[in-house]
Amino acid sequence: MTIATSSATSSVKTEMPLSAEELRKIHAYWRAANYLAVGMIYLKDNPLLKEPLKPEHVKKRLLGHWGSSPGLSFLYIHLNRLINKYDLNALYVAGPGHGAPGILGPAYLEGTYSEVYPDKGQDEEGLQKFFKQFSFPGHIGSHVTPETPGSIHEGGELGYSLSHAYGAAYDNPDLLVAAVVGDGEAETGPLATAWHSNKYLNPIRDGAVLPILHLNGYKIANPTLLSRIPHEELETLFQGYGYRPYFVEGSDPEIMHQKMAQTLETCVQEIRRIQEEARRTGVAKRPRWPMIVFRSPKGWTGPDAVKGHKVEGFWRAHQVPMSDVHQNPESLTILEDWMHSYKPEELFDETGKLIPELQELSPKGARRMSANPITNGGLVRKDLRRPDFRDYAVEVPRPGHVEAQNTRIMSFYLRDVMRDNMHNFRVFGPDETASNRLQALYEVTKKAWMAEILPEDEDGGFLSPDGRVMEMLSEHTLEGWLEGYLLTGRHGLFHTYEAFAHVIDSMFNQHAKWLDICKNEVPWRAPVSSLNILLSSVVWRQDHNGFSHQDPGFIDLVTNKSAEVTRIYLPPDANCLLSVMDHCLKSKNYVNVIVADKQDHLQYLTMDEAIAHCTKGIGIWEWASNDDCGQEPDEPDVVMASCGDILTREALAATAILREEFPDLKVRFINVVDLFRLQSEVDHPHGLSDRDFDSLFTPDKPVMFNFHGYPWLIHKLTYRRSNQERIHVRGYKEKGNINTPLELAIRNQVDRFNLVIDVIDRVPKLGSAAAYVKERMKNQIIEHMHYAREHGTDKPEITSWTWPY
Repeated sequence: MTIATSSATSSVKTEMPLSAEELRKIHAYWRAANYLAVGMIYLKDNPLLKEPLKPEHVKKRLLGHWGSSPGLSFLYIHLNRLINKYDLNALYVAGPGHGAPGILGPAYLEGTYSEVYPDKGQDEEGLQKFFKQFSFPGHIGSHVTPETPGSIHEGGELGYSLSHAYGAAYDNPDLLVAAVVGDGEAETGPLATAWHSNKYLNPIRDGAVLPILHLNGYKIANPTLLSRIPHEELETLFQGYGYRPYFVEGSDPEIMHQKMAQTLETCVQEIRRIQEEARRTGVAKRPRWPMIVFRSPKGWTGPDAVKGHKVEGFWRAHQVPMSDVHQNPESLTILEDWMHSYKPEELFDETGKLIPELQELSPKGARRMSANPITNGGLVRKDLRRPDFRDYAVEVPRPGHVEAQNTRIMSFYLRDVMRDNMHNFRVFGPDETASNRLQALYEVTKKAWMAEILPEDEDGGFLSPDGRVMEMLSEHTLEGWLEGYLLTGRHGLFHTYEAFAHVIDSMFNQHAKWLDICKNEVPWRAPVSSLNILLSSVVWRQDHNGFSHQDPGFIDLVTNKSAEVTRIYLPPDANCLLSVMDHCLKSKNYVNVIVADKQDHLQYLTMDEAIAHCTKGIGIWEWASNDDCGQEPDEPDVVMASCGDILTREALAATAILREEFPDLKVRFINVVDLFRLQSEVDHPHGLSDRDFDSLFTPDKPVMFNFHGYPWLIHKLTYRRSNQERIHVRGYKEKGNINTPLELAIRNQVDRFNLVIDVIDRVPKLGSAAAYVKERMKNQIIEHMHYAREHGTDKPEITSWTWPY
């Protein structure tokens, strides 16, 4: 008997690769995995069916997903065969949603699960607990959660498996990542762009990704798109993506075992040939990496039909095929017959342990995909070699007199971090590295690029197969690469335009949840490097992009996630940005969001002052304040607060006007770097105590807060504070278009003139005596708006303003 496996260029025929004995054992191992998958979904007792199945043996709430599980375990077992044969260093990324039973089963069979969770031992009692915990209150969910050994990817939200897989493979030259893409998942935007990751994989320095498209035909209640197009069209699609597709299709287990064994072996040999040639010649070029299209029935080996309705091979197999086993004796009988069809008495001994001849099929030690140290990235993580960020300081002889581009200054520090960490640090961004003023990176590396390079690209293109700057116009794929890179023990930075960070809202959500679970509920997972996100090209400097590029709301989303893992920083100048970036790059198990504009900005603090200020996260700028005058009572009349580089400048300008116009008015100026310092210590580890908050802001004086983002976020963070109504916040209010910087500020009332008016309106002692000043401020607003519309720029007195004291 021969088998045929189609590829992009040929049909490969060979004798059956598995002997009759190998086939028998592999199929028995798969039966064991499928038995465990059904048991996880249904049983809480009687795990080996030593007595007739009764309703009390079945969970009351039946939750989980059967449909993809048999295919996932089928692939897992065949990969194990090649791990043993070739001593592969491999990991498994499971994309098909809630297919956890198909991964948990093999992890239990190869012993890793019992090592991590000793109460789920390799015996009847352990198996009973293993079954009961699945989708059960207080235990694990129905997808591949952080609690799953060997996982770097949660299948709860679809679309990220392939980008995570490539992120894991970068800079891991000996690693093979099997990325199983569900055909429902393949319909998502993030997954669609991730196919292009092969244009960035260098066969010399990187590992390999073997994408496996799992076509089982259906989603929850609909067919999948890629399962319903002609074979030739599907094959051409993946050729167009740059892959060499191999097809393994069918439903007969014996034939499918043989097909998959041969196809996987062909793919592994092809990957090794590609890598060997590139590493021997030293020439990195883009090959046609293999990929597999695996078409099998949904709910494979499950009930063919229930109550006259088709189940196996149809969408009804997606979740729980029979959910009425407590009420319907017929369904209970179907379940019992289904589980007995796997012949558990042939697979497990009397104690509940997998029989020895099947145990031998599992890889050993760290070669088990569920025990690969890379999948617990903190175990292999090494700290970055970081230069002293103080060496990149901007000289600040007087506050508010020197200008610099904050992100450009910081880029010199990043350049040297990259130079000293050329095997475990990368920078990711959507075609905006130079735009965000990070081009100093190109002094030590280039942009990763394995596609065609034209002669003209040498003039400023910075493209190279060896590049470590990752650029692609898909924030989804970039974020996915970085997450996979971090979760397997490395370091990185993702930067993007502030308004378009929302593209990765959902990805950030999932990663933050992953970190939160790892940090608080999975102690065996070692801490990984933090996810560092730099937001630049900010809302207040969109004088040519306009309204579409004005949205500071990503940080609002971040404040919704667990306080255990989220941090937000808005450094006001370059020295503060250097201090913040160094802190973030050395941190672990956080999502750090840094907001810093790329344009020219006044510099306020020396490096020593910046370090102290950032360490505190919030503080009084004495040089901008005049309330510490040594007279009683030594309290301000008003507190002027700022958060964000551009908003700080306007708040300082307003403070200068107030001090000039009202010499007797006592103003305290406070700047916030660490946004979570505003929260109560009850709500966030960085939060201030009420005593400290009132010490800074006073318990009862009016506070004028000029904030980078949407103003209501400050009210949300400070809602516990005393006399909340005295805190008046200015921020972005969705007022903007093609505006000059001051014009945009005026439209949103964060400008110096409106801030002065706000203080006059809220400080009782000024009263009607301030009427003339208020009129002058209104006139200034009119005058500057007219000037901007007439000349297309702001007045020199605005663009060249410096701190006058």
